[in-house]
Amino acid sequence: MRRLVVVGGGVSGLAAAHRASELARERGAAVETTLVEARPRLGGTIATEHVDGFLVETGPDSFLSEKPWALALCRRLHLEDRLVRTDDRFRRIFVLFGGRLHPLPEGFQLLAPTRLGPFLRSRLLSWRGKLRMALDLVLPRGGGGDESLGDFVRRRLGREALERIAQPLVAGIYTADPDTLSLAATMPRFLELEQRERSVTLALWRAARRAGGEAAGTSGARWSLFVTFRDGMDELVRALGDRLPSGSVRLKERVSGLEQAGRGWRVGLADGGGIDTDAVVIASEPHEAARLLRHVDPAVARLLGQIPCASSATVTLGYRRSDIPRPLDAFGFVVPRIERRPILACTFSSVKYPGRAPAGYALLRVFLGGALDAGVLEGADESLAVLARAELQHALGVTAPPVLTRVGRHPSAMPQYLVGHLSRVDAIDRMLTAHPGLALAGGAYRGVGIADCVRSGEQAVERVLLDPRP
Repeated sequence: MRRLVVVGGGVSGLAAAHRASELARERGAAVETTLVEARPRLGGTIATEHVDGFLVETGPDSFLSEKPWALALCRRLHLEDRLVRTDDRFRRIFVLFGGRLHPLPEGFQLLAPTRLGPFLRSRLLSWRGKLRMALDLVLPRGGGGDESLGDFVRRRLGREALERIAQPLVAGIYTADPDTLSLAATMPRFLELEQRERSVTLALWRAARRAGGEAAGTSGARWSLFVTFRDGMDELVRALGDRLPSGSVRLKERVSGLEQAGRGWRVGLADGGGIDTDAVVIASEPHEAARLLRHVDPAVARLLGQIPCASSATVTLGYRRSDIPRPLDAFGFVVPRIERRPILACTFSSVKYPGRAPAGYALLRVFLGGALDAGVLEGADESLAVLARAELQHALGVTAPPVLTRVGRHPSAMPQYLVGHLSRVDAIDRMLTAHPGLALAGGAYRGVGIADCVRSGEQAVERVLLDPRP
């Protein structure tokens, strides 16, 4: 019998533990899996609450179906009929600029336009900014190495494109500073487009036309590719937890350290106990993984410590629909840093997905914090809620008190892929080959989304359980 310990009960750890059970069935082998989680519940940043007819997500509210790993897991869990997609009638996003909400030009693909007419008519960019973006059509290729997303956008599309569009959209995805964010690690597609076709704009236009125009009708992120669960993201957590063997999950237990023990490992617990095991998957944040490996491999621990994590918070507010004076005809809005507002974005949750609010009500979710506002969690819940309400009054004219308020906090939860991130992760992977039976998993390495975390957890388990070395 092989013994496995998974450290961390977020989606990466759950996917790892579930994959271990699948491998045991597929190969007719016995695997004794223990999942250790310091918190009193599973799910990590995923948390769903049902209250008074509202469905509140304090963490991730969806996953990207274009990346196959989460969708494939849902199929194996027989959850596919529980998935719902976005309401494409309102598939657009606004940008708060100059105190007004401007629709992102139709067909804008994150960094560049794919349709000329909406781009030219947009008031979000000045004519000078539009002409500067047009220079992308004639600019030569860059060097092709890793650079920050901010440097890439300035070089190809200009300062306005960065400040008014790219920065707020990227902040909504990565809660990051574009001037430190690695383009190669987060959006390699644009680097590849430049190297292959020189002009990013021309490349996107050609791709949109090859796709029959479908991509050209989408603004911002490709919302139609995002899906969630009818009763919230916690459905995935519950399904994975319910399929783990009875007694295999140990909540409210903190791992104090890790050491090699013969051909296996000893996982130390904070209460003084420990677990002897053949293999370990560490599916916690990189700073926690660094702590656990500081004596096992100081060089790996040092590299893990160079992957910072940003903190963020969400404030979810429920309103009577009649108390919101403007139409909610989009999925939400993002806020550029140059506006000097204290929020990153707002999602119209009850517009984006069905069943998020009772009839006659609306549910809005405000995002705060990130790499450019590291002190956001210093405020009390009440002050964060007051701040969010003030920002909705500024953006949407909402003055009535909400009927529901929920605050979610995520300290040091969003990994920041700084320039050089992929080289750092490659080096960690090479060093770990010296430690059979040990693997890392999570959003800190090769993708921050739910689908990426599922892939990371499953690959980590396959690596340690299928390793032919003794």
